[in-house]
Amino acid sequence: MQRIIIGAFLAMLCLPYSAQAFKLEGHLVQGGMAIGSVHPNATVYFQGKPVRVSPEGLFVIGFSRDAKAESVIELHQPSGTVEKHPVRIKKRSYKIQRIDGLPPRKVSPSAEDLERIRQDRALVKAARQTDDPRTDFTQAFIWPVIGRISGVYGSQRILNGKPKNPHSGVDIAVPTGTLVKAPADGVVSLAHNDMFYSGGTLIVDHGHGLSTVFMHLHKLLVEDGQRVKQGDVIAQVGATGRVTGPHLHWGMNWFDTRLDPSLLVPPMPTAQAAASAQ
Repeated sequence: MQRIIIGAFLAMLCLPYSAQAFKLEGHLVQGGMAIGSVHPNATVYFQGKPVRVSPEGLFVIGFSRDAKAESVIELHQPSGTVEKHPVRIKKRSYKIQRIDGLPPRKVSPSAEDLERIRQDRALVKAARQTDDPRTDFTQAFIWPVIGRISGVYGSQRILNGKPKNPHSGVDIAVPTGTLVKAPADGVVSLAHNDMFYSGGTLIVDHGHGLSTVFMHLHKLLVEDGQRVKQGDVIAQVGATGRVTGPHLHWGMNWFDTRLDPSLLVPPMPTAQAAASAQ
């Protein structure tokens, strides 16, 4: 579907301005991402904030887990006219997950741990503010690993009986050492070997504020600033940070808005199908 969407956009960009209209395609649901097409010299605002527009007239926006049913894209055309386009966002229901047996320190951190957590979050926040003009996000994404999905986006976890923030990505249960592949082209914006909660952590920026994050890694195989191509091996799955077993946490952000990466990939293939395709 993603390839069809991008193909349609590229065809539109060949049209003269008089025939080139606003278009938005993607997953208009909570946790979803959409790619828009406008005149390259138009200015786009979403939720009152300006959004980067590429020289080809492409832009990307994302919707949070609890996004309201309707938002507005405001479009300022080069002619001076202002258009308001409503965006209706479908509501989703989420699962509740209970995880017991975690070390108390990982559920209720000490004052010393809290300082470390604040430092970790500052590094992650800075990486997610990257607003690079690259448009790697237009690729059809692939799964970074193939395996059993053990955690889903949006579910709320109750750790040792204490409700925590909703889950911000997809967990894939695979053995330690499993190779992690880049789901799309990008640039590594954060490579950290040991964060308090997420352990070995990688963030790959795909342009226009869209990034993917890989957590609980055993080993990082790329470094800050490195350019990666889709399918490149970037890390090994591990069980670092706050976990109960080896798995990959795969998340996606549009700046500070947490998205559901599983919406951008086909259904998880079976291990047998993945092996026969190699």
